[in-house]
Amino acid sequence: MSDLLRLTDDGLYCEAGDFWIDPWRPVRRAVITHAHADHARPGSEAYLTSSEGRHVLRLRLGPDALIEAVPYGQPVFMNGVRVSLHPAGHILGSAQIRVEHKGEVWVVTGDYKTTPDPTCALFELVRCHVFVSECTFGLPIYHWPDPRTVFAQIHAWWQANAAAGRASVIYGYALGKAQRILAGVDASVGPLLTHGAVERVNAAYRESGVALPATEYVGGVADRARYRGALIIAPPSAHGAPWVRRFGDCATAIASGWMQVRGMRRRRAVDRGFVLSDHVDWDELMRTIEATGAERVLLTHGYTAVVARYLQERGLQADVLSTRFVGDADDIDAIAEKA
Repeated sequence: MSDLLRLTDDGLYCEAGDFWIDPWRPVRRAVITHAHADHARPGSEAYLTSSEGRHVLRLRLGPDALIEAVPYGQPVFMNGVRVSLHPAGHILGSAQIRVEHKGEVWVVTGDYKTTPDPTCALFELVRCHVFVSECTFGLPIYHWPDPRTVFAQIHAWWQANAAAGRASVIYGYALGKAQRILAGVDASVGPLLTHGAVERVNAAYRESGVALPATEYVGGVADRARYRGALIIAPPSAHGAPWVRRFGDCATAIASGWMQVRGMRRRRAVDRGFVLSDHVDWDELMRTIEATGAERVLLTHGYTAVVARYLQERGLQADVLSTRFVGDADDIDAIAEKA
């Protein structure tokens, strides 16, 4: 089996097609899995993304970036290499990149989840010879609860805070997690207020056709009495910042897969932790790898060594592919608005 894709100083490169997937330095042509900062970096001459992801990628890269957007599944040929994008289920527009050349098929997942999410297309299984997979939560301790249970917990917490006259501040990444929270909560409980970074991404989601409940930018709220009983969605980097002080005695929570770990809520210094992740858990990771039928698995970020060893012990050819992707980090850097 050839190395259809290989690591270079610029990132994961397909020499036959002369393009890079999620490069970390400017290149001639970049194929982008999704718009999070560690996968979509500015400066390249041209970008290819999914049609669903064009607005959020534009928000990331700015107005001057040359972006070509194609529907999921539609092939694009680059020097005879067949490239197509398939739903990854991670955030709006997220895609697995299928690369085919001379009968050999590689799939690069970027970040992905297989759980249904109303804010993005459902993950599509793509069979391949080589599967390049994240493993952000690649330990058996990570097993996600049913999202319906998690949202019931969020509602109960929010309602209890509202009854006590307190604001509820919940932290989730500005791109993806915040919109998933908004799409999952019951807007009849109280006002939905947002940090500026979240509100900017909300606009891109709405422009892409994603239905979100009405929200109001915190900075535009004149009557601070409206904070009491509100659910306020903000990125994790806002926690502990002067921005939060305007809410007075408020309850705080974070929505993240890391909340599965006992003690993580205390380390993050919030009142509650809700287990809600936009990545596969251990069982989903194992099921997906098996279902692809891949003869070889390359692991890009997360618990790569652990997962590689586990797969090797089960007779699969598995290796670590060292990249600069981080998988689950605060995504406010390129779109933050001081609010």
